[in-house]
Amino acid sequence: MQGFARGLPKAELHVHLEGTLEPGLLLELAARHRVLLPYRSPAEVRAAYRFSDLPSFLALYYRNLAVLRDEEDFRRLTLAYLERAAGDGVRHAEVSFDAQSHTARGVPLGAVIEGIWEGLAVGEGLHGMSTRLIMCFLRDRDVGEAERTLTEALAYRGRLSGVGLDSAERGHPPGAFAGVFARARAEGLAAVAHAGEEGPAEYVREALDELHVQRVDHGVRAADDPELVARLRRERVPLTMCPLSNVKLGVVPRLEEHPLKRLLDAGLVVTVNSDDPAYFGGYLVDNLVAAQEALGLRRRDLVRLARNSFEAALLDEEERRGYFAEVDGFAARRGVAV
Repeated sequence: MQGFARGLPKAELHVHLEGTLEPGLLLELAARHRVLLPYRSPAEVRAAYRFSDLPSFLALYYRNLAVLRDEEDFRRLTLAYLERAAGDGVRHAEVSFDAQSHTARGVPLGAVIEGIWEGLAVGEGLHGMSTRLIMCFLRDRDVGEAERTLTEALAYRGRLSGVGLDSAERGHPPGAFAGVFARARAEGLAAVAHAGEEGPAEYVREALDELHVQRVDHGVRAADDPELVARLRRERVPLTMCPLSNVKLGVVPRLEEHPLKRLLDAGLVVTVNSDDPAYFGGYLVDNLVAAQEALGLRRRDLVRLARNSFEAALLDEEERRGYFAEVDGFAARRGVAV
């Protein structure tokens, strides 16, 4: 099944660029910038990646960001991710980044965005793929800071396709950011948000009603609310689910208990993604194969997940039709009915 999953054309819609910082590059950039880290080898870095919940992960995650200092760092990080994604059969990638986690350290926003943008442009040419860039606001920081970040980021409006909401969810309902999201949408930016990972199903509903998001990142807790499930199905609101991340952070106790298959069978636009793959043990194909083995997904389920990923993507309709044709052609060659 791994070969099928790798060859299947697909989009990745929920990946944090900072979460693709592999141990080797982390240590290399630390040496370049003379940043002291408590690791001497990639093995020691990986040994530190044991998390009990989202806050324990975020504490280490933000500490490691100290090595990202200039435009070249972000360009290299972006190119490294796209190379891995292309190797997993990703044809379209929507990359998120946390502007505030860098500007708070004194890194100019322009260096972050332009470095990522250059990496995306070069990566598209190298790998024949398309990309989009999403700037996330940190929900556990002041709303006023998010407002200021958006104002500054609008100088780079042509580089951004959307805005998102991430970081520690518990106790930080999405509605607090309604004003920021309204401004972003008025500028033509798509709206997405993490909801229902740590937080309850009500956070998913709040993201829909107050932020007017067009897709929900994670959305695991939506499965607890039958009325919400019916709404997500009726309105075709995509869920960008991240199975390995959810197990690593204790969102679900075991992958076998993940609601992904139930929601897929219920007709929701479920997609599979890698979230922070350098920390959670796998990129997109690793997530697909793990979900397939734990939940009994069949090849036709993987094809549906791939089609869902392009349905949920920030693409124009001509691009979308082209990617649907790629998926359908692959499925037909493998004898899988679409």
